[in-house]
This record gives sequence, C-alpha cells and structure tokens, in this order.
Amino acid sequence: MYQTSTKAKPSHVARPARRALHSSLALAMSAEILLCLAPFRSDAQTNPTPPPPPLAYPNKPIKVIVPFAAGSATDQIGRAFAQKMSESLGQPIIVENKPGANGMLGADAAAKSAPDGYTLMIGTNSTNAALKSLMKKLPYDQDTAFAPVAFLGQVPLIVGIHNEVPAKTLPELIALAKAKPGQLNFASASASQRVSSEMLFSMAGVQLNYVPYKSGPAAMTDLIGGQVELFTADFAVMLPQVRAGKVRGLAVTSTQRSKVIPELPTVNEALNLKDYELIAYFAIFAPAGTPTEIIQKLNRVANTAAADKDLLEKFSSLGFETAPAPPEALAQRSRVETAKWAKAIRDAKIEAE
Repeated sequence: MYQTSTKAKPSHVARPARRALHSSLALAMSAEILLCLAPFRSDAQTNPTPPPPPLAYPNKPIKVIVPFAAGSATDQIGRAFAQKMSESLGQPIIVENKPGANGMLGADAAAKSAPDGYTLMIGTNSTNAALKSLMKKLPYDQDTAFAPVAFLGQVPLIVGIHNEVPAKTLPELIALAKAKPGQLNFASASASQRVSSEMLFSMAGVQLNYVPYKSGPAAMTDLIGGQVELFTADFAVMLPQVRAGKVRGLAVTSTQRSKVIPELPTVNEALNLKDYELIAYFAIFAPAGTPTEIIQKLNRVANTAAADKDLLEKFSSLGFETAPAPPEALAQRSRVETAKWAKAIRDAKIEAE
C-alpha cells in the first residue's frame, strides 16, 4: 500500500519562505524607523540652527597708544585714522601718547595690555622692526607680543640742516663733516631718524655726534635754534619747516624723488650711491591673543579710513602713501622690515644699548 512520506522537506525547499519572511521584517523595521525619525526631520527643517549673534564689539571706548610725542608724524597720522575709525565703529577712540626710548615705553604698555580689542597701538618701523636690533634687551618679545591689524601707510624722510651751517648741498655737508670730524651734531627722536642718519654717515665715511631727543618736535626746535646741525625726519615734522625757510632741506631718503618736493634729490643721487633707502611706516597693532574676529573688523574699518578722501588729502602733501591690505600682509611686512632694519643697523655700526 502506498503511503505518504512524513519526512521533512529538504532545506533548499524551505529557504525561499525564510527569505520572504526576512524581507517582510526588514521592510517593517525600516518603516518604523522612518516614522520615528520623521518628527526630528520636521523639527530640523522648521527650526534650523540660528546664526551666531553679531559681534558685540566695540561696546565701549577704545584706547590707542601712540608711542611717540604729540605732534610727531605717528601722532598726527594715528589721530586722523582714529577719528575716521571711530565714526565707523560708533565708539570713541582715545589717543594716549606714551613717548620714550625710541617708542619702547609705549610699545611695552601696549604689549602688556588685555587682548580684548580695547587697547591698540600705532606702531612704526621703530617699535616693530628696529628696536629688536637697537636694544640689548626688550621688556617684551617684539616678534610675538603683537597681533598685526592694519597697515596705514608710509612716508620718506628729509635730511635737514640748520640754516647757518655752511653747506648748501649734501656733498658739501659731507665735505664739512670730514673737515671737522666729531664737531657736528645730529638729532634723533626715533629709530628711523637715527638709523637713517647713521647709515648715511657710514656710507659717506663721516661721523657726527648723536644727540637723542624724546620727541621730533623738540629735536626740530633745537635744529632751528642751532643746538644741533642735522636732523633727518619724516615729512610731517620736516617739510613745513623747510618750506617756511626755517631749516634747509638737502635730500630725501627714498629711492625716487618725492612729488611733494621734487627739487630735493635723493640721497643716492646726491652722493652717487645705489643702496641707500629708509622709509618710515605706520600700522595698527593689538596685543597678541586678540580675537581674530575683532582684528578682522578693525582691519576693515582701517582700510576704509585709508581710502577716505579727506584723510588722503590731508596727508598727501606730506608724502604719505596708503596701502590697504589684510592683517597677513602686515605680518609679512613686519618680518621683512625687521630683517631690513637689522642689516641697516649692522651696516651703520650702531651698538645696541
């Protein structure tokens, strides 16, 4: 008699059914996960992450330290930029003059201020390039103490002499200095003024006695009065006195004649040199550690001021040239200028104090 077998079906026969069951379970689980996630997706779409609040800076007055005396080129340029920047920022910018030691006193105060954007400094080639080579020890690290903010501009210098000095040209002055070694005096109130003078003397093979001053205006007063015979200073201090006939201008320290006073030759022209050039520059620095967003905001405002028509007209007659750029460009300029001034100081054989 034929009987139906009760043995289990082979596994290959049951496998399709198991696959179908697994697929059904996977679909069900996927649907459940999607249902669970749907509210979160909806919340993300209807309530996106809010943007960060606008920078609440500045919300009080800002102090700018000028490490040179009132009336100096740094002071005049710093105050003009401070006024324009204040108008853009909506807060007063208070200028504090803190002269002394070629700008070191003011630079030290700025370097040790809180890095919160409320203390800035109008730095120059004196404070941020030359001092490192002029001083045996600084109370701060010149290379790391400051955060570059914005380059403001640059000006050449004028070699000027007292009206009663018996020399009408720079070669005649050099001849006089050679005839009277150690008998002529020169004034200086900043690193750029001193280095530009001593580099000139070194290249011309003469020696004049160094007389330090706390401020450019004070040095100019003594040049007019005859207490010193020579003073090399920026256009802001020297040019008005040359035009007024109170002192005699001999040459400019740039490689090209100035459009402002084209009758003066360059030092290179006057003495048949090739490599003489020293330019004074001005820039804004903040204490190291100042937040990047604050530096960027100050940079934008300073660059806007550098393009202001009134400001340009005020200083163009003094040979001032602006060059708006990002903070990184000022950082690079500081490195290049530090190396340049170190070489100039070595070449002029100036010993660190």
